[in-house]
Amino acid sequence: MRTITPPSPAPGAPMADSPDRTTKRLLLCGALAGPLFVVAFLVQGAVRAHYDPLRHPVSSLELGEHGWIQAANFIVAGLLTLAFAVGLRRALKSSFWGPALVGVWGLMLVGAGAFTTDPVSGYPPGTPDLLQEYSSRSAELHDLISLPGFVAVPVACVVFAVRFARTRELGWAVYSAASAVAFGATFVLCTMAFAQNPSLVAYGGLFQRIAMTIWWAFLTLLAVRLVRRSPA
Repeated sequence: MRTITPPSPAPGAPMADSPDRTTKRLLLCGALAGPLFVVAFLVQGAVRAHYDPLRHPVSSLELGEHGWIQAANFIVAGLLTLAFAVGLRRALKSSFWGPALVGVWGLMLVGAGAFTTDPVSGYPPGTPDLLQEYSSRSAELHDLISLPGFVAVPVACVVFAVRFARTRELGWAVYSAASAVAFGATFVLCTMAFAQNPSLVAYGGLFQRIAMTIWWAFLTLLAVRLVRRSPA
């Protein structure tokens, strides 16, 4: 019986991406999102006039003449995180809630970039420490979109902790649970500070940056771990 050999691709013709290669690229988005986002807000906070990184939230960087930079930072990080969530779903085929909650965080970032927040804690200069009501629909949407994202973070950490415990990866299970507790604690502190708690208000920006760095570090390390385990 004659065997028919399929034709070879023409020299120089592009090869179709395999599912594994596509998944790896999506996971790499997660490895890039956190470092890019954190470096961007650290640099902006260091050079922005009258802005105090220890006191003021990251979202306040959207206000003022160069606010578009932080808005773009939110949106780019959000899109990268959404791509990572898809990669997580493809890599962890039996997992739904972990990737879904990471996707909620990504959507929150895109929304935070699209809708500008209100001034708080005296930035920009000349604004009150806390507005009694929202100044615009944009500011209201910023907070409404942000809340589910911040709630999703500790829940996602718990979901991953349970998953790692079931697969007997105890180090990652403990790290995931510890991240949930640490993020939750620092997020509560920064929320109280931005509500103008007298003993905390001067450090609201610091608490928020610690919380966000905890979560971004978790996502980055998780992405790197999965990239290393994926086929070349």
